[in-house]
Amino acid sequence: MTTTKPPNVLAADGAGIAEAARVLAAGGTVAVPTETVYGLAARADSAEAVAAIYRAKGRPDFNPLIVHVPDVMAAEALAVFDARARALAAAFWPGPLTMVLPLREDAPLAAAVSAGLPTVALRVPAHPVMQALLKAAGLPLAAPSANRSGGVSPTSAAHVAASLGARTNLILDGGNTEQGLESTIVVLRSGGGWQVLRPGPLTEAAIAAVLGEKAAHEQRGIEAPGQLASHYAPGKPVRLGAMTAEADEFLIGFGAVAGAVSLSESADLAQAAARLYACLHLAADAPQPRIAVAPIQEEGIGVAINDRLRRAAV
Repeated sequence: MTTTKPPNVLAADGAGIAEAARVLAAGGTVAVPTETVYGLAARADSAEAVAAIYRAKGRPDFNPLIVHVPDVMAAEALAVFDARARALAAAFWPGPLTMVLPLREDAPLAAAVSAGLPTVALRVPAHPVMQALLKAAGLPLAAPSANRSGGVSPTSAAHVAASLGARTNLILDGGNTEQGLESTIVVLRSGGGWQVLRPGPLTEAAIAAVLGEKAAHEQRGIEAPGQLASHYAPGKPVRLGAMTAEADEFLIGFGAVAGAVSLSESADLAQAAARLYACLHLAADAPQPRIAVAPIQEEGIGVAINDRLRRAAV
């Protein structure tokens, strides 16, 4: 039996990227791979285009969006950079780091991008397809994960098609994403101090090593994407720290804990991060009404994996 791609899925080649740039210029939405997960992109300077993201995702309008740009120069046109921001950009851009910085008064961004906040979340992605699209479009692109709001993030074009379907104008198929977890989000406070708002592939320790000071930990409400208590949810109850599966559970294993699928049989945290959402998608489609997940150590990128699992289990 053969399967065909939906008509709005194109290969992420030169022709596909050119068509995607045309769709974006016209105010449409395009699902595109990054090194973390697939993003749902629209031009960030248009209120109507940004509204199309919210409609497609069913996303709460108080949840800000990450703006993707091709380089540091483009980022500095939108936000106020200090020495700390430049040091982090030099160390980790392009890559899976999002910085929340003061929004420039003259930044050409739709108000909905920052959800009414005086800051903007910025990232320079490393994925060649997203970089090519940013350069072809010539626009800053707002791009949250390409799935219905609160659901499991997509790491393949098939995940996007299953979640959004025709709600997005175009899906660029660039294969499976490499890292599988959304970017680390860090806020640099204007009065000094910094904080990780969302754990991700870059650890707090790696950021502290560049900034030369420890992170502060304080709660200020929603400042960035991915902070909602319930998020990344597969649509079924999720039990964490499971060593075995109960009769009605689909078990996601890790290390010595075998399951219907495994995040990593060798207990490799990087492999577990890359496979997390794919395993949650499999569990969501399985006949069992509940999901169980083996315990994962709270260290390194395991902090980010456990953050996503706790939000999925709420």
